[in-house]
Amino acid sequence: MSAGGGRAFAWQVFPPMPTCRVYGTVAHQDGHLLVLGGCGRAGLPLDTAETLDMASHTWLALAPLPTARAGAAAVVLGKQVLVVGGVDEVQSPVAAVEAFLMDEGRWERRATLPQAAMGVATVERDGMVYALGGMGPDTAPQAQVRVYEPRRDCWLSLPSMPTPCYGASTFLHGNKIYVLGTPIPLTGGRQGKLPVTAFEAFDLEARTWTRHPSLPSRRAFAGCAMAEGSVFSLGGLQQPGPHNFYSRPHFVNTVEMFDLEHGSWTKLPRSLRMRDKRADFVVGSLGGHIVAIGGLAFSLLLAGNQPCPLGSVESFSLARRRWEALPAMPTARCSCSSLQAGPRLFVIGGVAQGPSQAVEALCLRDGV
Repeated sequence: MSAGGGRAFAWQVFPPMPTCRVYGTVAHQDGHLLVLGGCGRAGLPLDTAETLDMASHTWLALAPLPTARAGAAAVVLGKQVLVVGGVDEVQSPVAAVEAFLMDEGRWERRATLPQAAMGVATVERDGMVYALGGMGPDTAPQAQVRVYEPRRDCWLSLPSMPTPCYGASTFLHGNKIYVLGTPIPLTGGRQGKLPVTAFEAFDLEARTWTRHPSLPSRRAFAGCAMAEGSVFSLGGLQQPGPHNFYSRPHFVNTVEMFDLEHGSWTKLPRSLRMRDKRADFVVGSLGGHIVAIGGLAFSLLLAGNQPCPLGSVESFSLARRRWEALPAMPTARCSCSSLQAGPRLFVIGGVAQGPSQAVEALCLRDGV
């Protein structure tokens, strides 16, 4: 059902995390929001694990991660949360895989990844965990695809992706995993690779890859979401072309949409672009809307037109085909972790003036 405009949305502010962090790993399990690892004020990966009880709105400290890490992937498997990959305290990719047992309040080590990797994308289907891509110790994007079998505690290799990538956006639709290979920021100041425009799908039954048409434009730190049979790629940071020596990287409000049924991209006209140019922001799908939250944008108020965290929020109505302003974030931030749980889109931590403790959720109002 489609929600009716900006008045259908509201922000819910939760108690701040005990530990401020960016690049934290988040999961939702049985009424609890878990925040694991990430980077703190010192800029180093944490072993800190905390959980928010959604009913009582109280935070509890959990047993620390056996391996301090930031930017890891997390998958909920019944009563346990599996943490995969990431980057460690010496800025090296992590091979360790660890499971937090919710009922017992403790960690157990699981079979390690075949190769250490940060920026691994994970998808769960029928109790199996698929891990795609990543970046290894040589800083080269990986094409490996592995599947974790919990009963046997082992990783098996699957056909590699046609295009290596790290920090990809992944979407499970039917029996296919769609991979949109746009990189994410890396901790520790490492230089990322050029944005990847490849869009590919892995058939879980046939175990084969299909190449779809690539993104029309090459953008770093874009936001991606899937809704109603379409994949959206929004905003980001666009680099100048190889022969444009006088142009600087710039934020864009581009909107590109891939129709899964027709198999083609559409670059929406200027009238249907986002209201704000932004990058490194949160994107989700709520109540028939694609929502864009916060991020990074240039500010004319700062000397030299420097980028700063953005607090604005907007939504694209799939029914009305237009962008609308939504209530602003209570805490303007970029580089946030996010998680969708029912009618809430959580925005967790990130960077304001420094690593943030804020935990806020954009919600559909009751009755919408």
